[in-house]
Amino acid sequence: MIAVLNRMIDLIEDHLTEEIDIAGLTTGLGVTEYHVRRMFSSLAGMPLSEYIRRRRMTVAAADVLDGRDLLGTAVRFGYGSAEAFSRAFRAVHGISPGDARRDGGPLRTQPQLRFRLTIEGNTTMETRIADRPAFRLVGHAARVPLIHRGPNPHIQAHIASLPEAEHLRLKALSDTEPAGLLQVSADVDPDATEGSDLTYLHGVAVGEATSVPEELDAIEVPAGTWAVFRTAGPYPAALQSTWAATASEWFPSNPWQLRPGPSMVAILDRAADFSTATTELWLPVERA
Repeated sequence: MIAVLNRMIDLIEDHLTEEIDIAGLTTGLGVTEYHVRRMFSSLAGMPLSEYIRRRRMTVAAADVLDGRDLLGTAVRFGYGSAEAFSRAFRAVHGISPGDARRDGGPLRTQPQLRFRLTIEGNTTMETRIADRPAFRLVGHAARVPLIHRGPNPHIQAHIASLPEAEHLRLKALSDTEPAGLLQVSADVDPDATEGSDLTYLHGVAVGEATSVPEELDAIEVPAGTWAVFRTAGPYPAALQSTWAATASEWFPSNPWQLRPGPSMVAILDRAADFSTATTELWLPVERA
């Protein structure tokens, strides 16, 4: 995976002044666009699309400082007008092309990335691979923004809005793995952009034939393979660290890649105040 990401960086660099077909590039590299975008975002700390935009504006800044025609520079980098180019330039550098040309900066340079795998062994990952038949996730869903670190107040408010009796009713419906009450994230932006919307479902997994109340929201999950990561410690910090380590340590070292589908967190055990918990993180995967 590290080699694939570095080859992707090289290909992007070769096509900065062209329309970049990420799907086509990933197919040529033998991986899926979905997996590459998720891994890139997790490891680089920015979406792939944002990296491309920053690199383009870094290279374009040289043309601006050289005094080249602004419209010609805009067209060269794929913008239909000088105004559109100026907006993109300001979004990256914080100043207009005219100001940059007059004052010489300041400019915000995006260096070309290079990924390296460092094996530290500091994260113990208890992992298993599970093949599951088709099932349904049922419960109460809400659209919430993605937050990478710390508690998500929107999710907390959604869960708090449900009466205790509803938690018990949902738990009683659970009849297949992953067992018990689940925290489900679906429709996640492939770039995993901070603040982007996702569907959060507080619910349980049930078999396809299980009868459930019509008022519950449902997500149909086709048969497939899952990587299951078990962790214990401070909540949600330990879970979020494990999630990050799947990208930085597990996927680069194992012959699996992410596939589209919901991610699920099962709370196996927790302290009364939820300060610590034992969890299982379920991620949809396929052979790389």
